Amino acid sequence: MEAQVSRLEFRDAMARVCAPVNIVTTDGPAGRGGFTATAMCSVSDDPPTLLVCMNERSAQTGLFLANQRFCVNVLTQSHMHLAGKFAGAIRDMAERYNAARWQTMPSGMPALLDAIVSFDCEIGAVNKVGTHNVMFGRVVDIRHGSDKAALLYVSPLGRRWPRSGRMRGRSRETQPCSVDSDWMRLSSISSSRSCSAAP
Repeated sequence: MEAQVSRLEFRDAMARVCAPVNIVTTDGPAGRGGFTATAMCSVSDDPPTLLVCMNERSAQTGLFLANQRFCVNVLTQSHMHLAGKFAGAIRDMAERYNAARWQTMPSGMPALLDAIVSFDCEIGAVNKVGTHNVMFGRVVDIRHGSDKAALLYVSPLGRRWPRSGRMRGRSRETQPCSVDSDWMRLSSISSSRSCSAAP
């Protein structure tokens, strides 16, 4: 039998994958929530569907599942400190939201006013895979915003995801390719779509 890939080996390898940084928000009967995520991707365009992974141990898991809706806000490079706040540097949810400007989607979901794009989603299915819940969102509305360069997460040395404005530490709310470390590198994506690391 072939040797299995270790948990740490996989996490460090995934930390080298360049990924967009997003803030995933929700609001509804269960309350308002939000966390920073890189584990988000398109699933299908018919019907329009995307997925977001959320650590099942997050204190917000029940809130998101109860509201049955979420909004994915794709960040620009000017949102680095906001990403840190929603990654756990700030525990108070009101304080997290007060750090930016928001628009309420027709569904009631909070959309970041200057996000590159916001995807308003209804949860169609949730699958538990290992330590995470994979939330499949049916996209019911899209709001286009900023045309600034995207904020990406990448760590060529296999380091791990931040939680503070100084990009240090970790929160359980972060996602599979957001792995632990005392530092990270962020990169911006240019009009040529190339990825370049920056300290």
